[in-house]
Amino acid sequence: MKSIASAPGKIILFGEHFVVHGTKAILAAIDKRVTVTSTFTENKTIKVNSQLGTIEVPISSSHEEVKSEFRPFVYLANKIINSEQNVSGLEITIDSDIPIGVGLGSSSACCVAATASISELFNELSSEEILKMSIEAEKTIFPDTSGADCTVCTYGGMIEYPSIEKIDNTFDLNLLIANSMIPHNTKNSVEKVNKFKENDEERFSQLCDLETKLIDEVVTAMKNNDVTAFGLKMSENQKHLEEIQISNDTLRDMISSLKEISLGTKITGAGDGGCIIALVKDENMDKVTALLPKDKEYFSAKIDTKGVVWSTIEE
Repeated sequence: MKSIASAPGKIILFGEHFVVHGTKAILAAIDKRVTVTSTFTENKTIKVNSQLGTIEVPISSSHEEVKSEFRPFVYLANKIINSEQNVSGLEITIDSDIPIGVGLGSSSACCVAATASISELFNELSSEEILKMSIEAEKTIFPDTSGADCTVCTYGGMIEYPSIEKIDNTFDLNLLIANSMIPHNTKNSVEKVNKFKENDEERFSQLCDLETKLIDEVVTAMKNNDVTAFGLKMSENQKHLEEIQISNDTLRDMISSLKEISLGTKITGAGDGGCIIALVKDENMDKVTALLPKDKEYFSAKIDTKGVVWSTIEE
């Protein structure tokens, strides 16, 4: 039997960094997905195939003994296999169209899809159970994960965090996601924000209040089908991110280059690299190539509403 599951990547539309300090955030799943295929083997091993390479370890191996990029899959395989009988081995294959390491939720989507795929070989789990187990798996690489990314990868659509409330989106967002090609370092960005807060606690508190107000206004804009207001709030959010110093010249130049076709543009995620997102009308997408620097990658994305999906195939 073969089990196949897929889960979407994600973006942070509003609230990155500030959410750590008590504000809200809005996350969205995007229509770029990770697909995980799991099959039984007779090899008494756990084998993982991915774009990052292949490993094969004895079925009793600890996830802590393998490279970080493979830990979630070895963890999940052992956790699920240990609760079952008569399982000789497992092969897990990961295919992804989500860029890796640029803040688009590749690791979270992998954990969600792998949980659904492996568990489906034995017993189908509910979405809630998949989410809980996928967060445990992601903690093998990111011990401090909040679970927000796995949540939106599991359920799809847009969510308000930390309340985990799904937001009804009344209009079809056409998003441009552009990669700065600069590796982002979440830890360094978080340290920058913390330093800003230490140096000016009063202003940081004001920015948190402004971000909370902004997100309330975003939700109202969506309810009113006001795409223009939504875009303006993206650009307003970017000003807050600039002030807490997680932007750089490359990101600013990319944002500026899209100004003539964008309703709103901002960093998504940790900053200092990674990706920017822009709200762009469909008819303007063909202008992007001429506007962005030639060394930058980009793609169009829509909000994914399906979340994780899975199925089995009898062989």
